[in-house]
Amino acid sequence: MYFAHTVGAGVLGGYFLFMAYFGIINLVSDGGFGGAAIKRISEGEEQDAYFSAFFALRSFFVTVVIVALLAFREDFVDLNNAGVFNWLLVALIGSLVYGAVNIAIAGRGKIGIQATCGFFTEITRIIVQVTAVFFGYGVAGLAGGFVAGMIVVSIIELRFFDLHLVRFGWRHIKSLSTFSFWLFLTSSGVMVYSYADTVMIGYYMSNPDVGVYRVVLQFTSIAALATTSLQVTLWPKVSRWGKTGEIIQIEKSLSRAITYALLLATPLCIGSVLLGDKLLYYFYGADFAKGYPVLVVLFIVQIINVFQFFFLTYLGAMDMQKNAFKVTSVATTANIVLNAVLIPLIGITGAAIATFVTLSLNALLARRVLARTLTIALEHESLLNILKATVVMGLFVGGYRMVVPIENVWMALVPLVLGAGMYGVLMLRFDRKIYEELKGIMMQMNVVWPKWI
Repeated sequence: MYFAHTVGAGVLGGYFLFMAYFGIINLVSDGGFGGAAIKRISEGEEQDAYFSAFFALRSFFVTVVIVALLAFREDFVDLNNAGVFNWLLVALIGSLVYGAVNIAIAGRGKIGIQATCGFFTEITRIIVQVTAVFFGYGVAGLAGGFVAGMIVVSIIELRFFDLHLVRFGWRHIKSLSTFSFWLFLTSSGVMVYSYADTVMIGYYMSNPDVGVYRVVLQFTSIAALATTSLQVTLWPKVSRWGKTGEIIQIEKSLSRAITYALLLATPLCIGSVLLGDKLLYYFYGADFAKGYPVLVVLFIVQIINVFQFFFLTYLGAMDMQKNAFKVTSVATTANIVLNAVLIPLIGITGAAIATFVTLSLNALLARRVLARTLTIALEHESLLNILKATVVMGLFVGGYRMVVPIENVWMALVPLVLGAGMYGVLMLRFDRKIYEELKGIMMQMNVVWPKWI
């Protein structure tokens, strides 16, 4: 929000293009071996050898990619003009250490440590970026803050790193390669429809349009916080359960994960649809208010994302990456075509619609494949309770919006806070299972549970 008001959509657009390039190039340099290393390490056999093989492969690919970038530097006109090409190289070098340590910790199942360090990554990034922008460094300051976050957290995570570099054999590389090949192809597809819209908006339109679209996308991603957190936690567990044949555990975890992800995503979707135009205007500025139609579509996308994200996660964790690639390849092709058609016609809203169609198709195809192995049963009672609480909250927020004029950011926050509180209380009243689970978690953390709930 600070950056939007301080540097505007144009500078943010340049930063988001930097992030898009980094994401795509980092995927190429990883080659899917990162996910493969998590998979093999989580299985508990020859962990040091698999980590060592991964680190050697990753180092080789990063070196090759950096050399290629330097050789073709003049072709990256937009990055050179923005002054972030060198930061891209530094980011790739930083990702070598950060990625290796982070993957080792994830494979070892130390999710609490990984999550805490992820929090420190964001805090460090924000502090450095805000400071850099304050002193006038613009897009270079934003890119530098991103790199600083990786470096600082790499140092912290090394304290909890307990694997060792050892001699490894060809069979370790072959084992990683077998899994990583399909994972790389699947990840490539996901990366394409994650960043194709950004790159194509930059091609057909302008950097300010990229800035508006990515800010709105980032704003809606708050609805995916539970989804991504659960995915990080569940991947090594599902991998282990798949190895030991505990299918019932996998089925139960999938149903419960979808419920808890929708517990957050559903009310955020409705609340932001009702208040989104005012939130964008007061949080980010008048330039971003035109992104409201995009916000509505992308919040609906986050509901669909819960299903497609978990379905693909479980396919990968259960060693069915080839099937995940087949699903993703169809959706990726559709995404590119739709972006190419819709962005020139209706601008950034077209990119949002393309994402909606893509993820819907991905979710349907992934569910069809996963259902051949698992019984996918949704928790209908809990989902109905989520819907009831959301409707009551929506009626309250909508009524507030009709009666009270929202003329500043504080008036926009009042229904947001009250609606969130109402929804939380209603859910705890409606759903005893969620009530008991959350109460147990709070008590384990020595947090006093209110008796009035």
